[in-house]
Amino acid sequence: MGVRGKGRGNPFSQRGSLSPSPGRRRHHHMLELLRIRNLALIEDAELEFSPGLNALTGETGAGKSFIMRAVDFLMGERMDKKLVRPGAEKATVEALFVLPEGEAVIRRELSAETGRSRVYVNDALSSQPTIRDMGAQLVIHTSQHGQQKLLSPAFQAEILDSFLPDPSLLAERNDRLAVLNDVLERKRRLSEKFDDLQKQREFLEYQKKEIESVDPQPDEEDDLEERKKILKDRERAGECLQNALDILHGEVGMLDAMTLLNREMEIIARLFPGFEEDREAVETFRMRLHDLDNRLRRGPSDFDDDDPMSLDDIEARLFALARLKRKLRRGLDEIVDMKAEIDESLSFLDACALDMKSLGREEDKAAAGLREVLEKLNKARKKAAGELAIRIVDELTDLGFSEHVKVHFEFDARELYPGCEDMRGRLMWVPNPGQPAQPLDKIASGGELSRFLLALVTMRGHGDQDGQTKDARPSLIFDEVDAGIGGLTLNSVGKKLRNLADRQQMLLITHWPQLARMADRHFLIKKEVVDNATYTRCERLEGGDIKCELARMAGGGEQGAALAEKLCK
Repeated sequence: MGVRGKGRGNPFSQRGSLSPSPGRRRHHHMLELLRIRNLALIEDAELEFSPGLNALTGETGAGKSFIMRAVDFLMGERMDKKLVRPGAEKATVEALFVLPEGEAVIRRELSAETGRSRVYVNDALSSQPTIRDMGAQLVIHTSQHGQQKLLSPAFQAEILDSFLPDPSLLAERNDRLAVLNDVLERKRRLSEKFDDLQKQREFLEYQKKEIESVDPQPDEEDDLEERKKILKDRERAGECLQNALDILHGEVGMLDAMTLLNREMEIIARLFPGFEEDREAVETFRMRLHDLDNRLRRGPSDFDDDDPMSLDDIEARLFALARLKRKLRRGLDEIVDMKAEIDESLSFLDACALDMKSLGREEDKAAAGLREVLEKLNKARKKAAGELAIRIVDELTDLGFSEHVKVHFEFDARELYPGCEDMRGRLMWVPNPGQPAQPLDKIASGGELSRFLLALVTMRGHGDQDGQTKDARPSLIFDEVDAGIGGLTLNSVGKKLRNLADRQQMLLITHWPQLARMADRHFLIKKEVVDNATYTRCERLEGGDIKCELARMAGGGEQGAALAEKLCK
């Protein structure tokens, strides 16, 4: 079951979802169509708003504020996945905005499974930051939460700043402050590093001395081990050469023995020709032994020892490196790198004073720039505060406040840097003659806060702030901004709302029939239970239905009917 608007039919059912329609009647700036599906108690709601004042009424708890919350979700606010209607895969909110440059359709979907959302602008996937930026230009939502926000001194300061004639001063202040903070941060890091290294200086110098006394070189340890192996191999080879020569030239040396054997074999071969081959073998072997003797005496060609270090020298060097590694508890490569780091750290300590002086000059320059822009900004704030106070008093008077009401801004100095004070404005008011000025949050009632908020929105709605033009005024949503007021004040508020709605589109949630009767379009929000399921429904009221709703809002019965009859004349 869904919510259906009356009037010119159902513009959504033809298209399934919202999309720009070239034949649609345009207004300067408005939210024309809103559709909500599968969100909490809303199964399918379609609302077509008018350019002026749109009133949403109904019993407390019917879901009026939730419809406005759906608009906030569309504009980038978060929403819990638990609010997806049970049984649905996702909730969808979509709206058609008519803008000076054309129509724009925004759709946002909330997944029941993951809680993630996707946003589309004219059916193209977009991002939440983008939609938030758009939302600030499309909709201003003013609710009871806004009343509480108004009590915050920080928000009051923001209000004053929003009425500055030259907003670039704020941007320049922020830029200058960012530059100064960057310098201060670099100075802080430099100082911390200096203090830390200064504490370690004695130890660093000790480490440097130890390293320099040994002077390790990159990959030196591996190189020494390789040279050590080569020298040991050569030492062993020399021993083997001498042993071989001893065998050849010993008491019964092989060379002498082979010469004697060869001589005997010559006689045997002459006597017995069958031994000729053996004689030749002995002769060949004797000649080979003579060659071997010569080669052993000369030694191998690669046996020349050109290493300047002896084996003992290498062993001593390796011992020194091992002792250095034990002292510093690091590997040799780490120690080589460590020496460079120590040199850099000690050089930093020596040069730090110059760096601090350089940063000090940067700091002075940045502080002077900040001080200069703050002087301009604070002067502009004080001037804007006087003008804004007069405008607020005029608006409050129109909203039923005493003609004796006074409003002004007091300034609190917030030191951003020694000698650089940011003057933050705070709203002070005197609601009645003879009373001292007090902060707004100390004495304002709920009704007074509602009218204060309405006065501020009214001033911003004139299109002379933030670069707004008549064709670029966002739609206004007032969520029970009339709470806590009544009587003659209600008439003043109604007149102000009506005038404001003549300038820009307004969606007004109200419990007052005196305000609802001024609407260009009236929607009734109600809850119904069908087959043990609860639904929020919305109905556009016309003619006699409006009179019936006004009577209900007026208390019902004959008295309510009489007031409704009077209001409808």
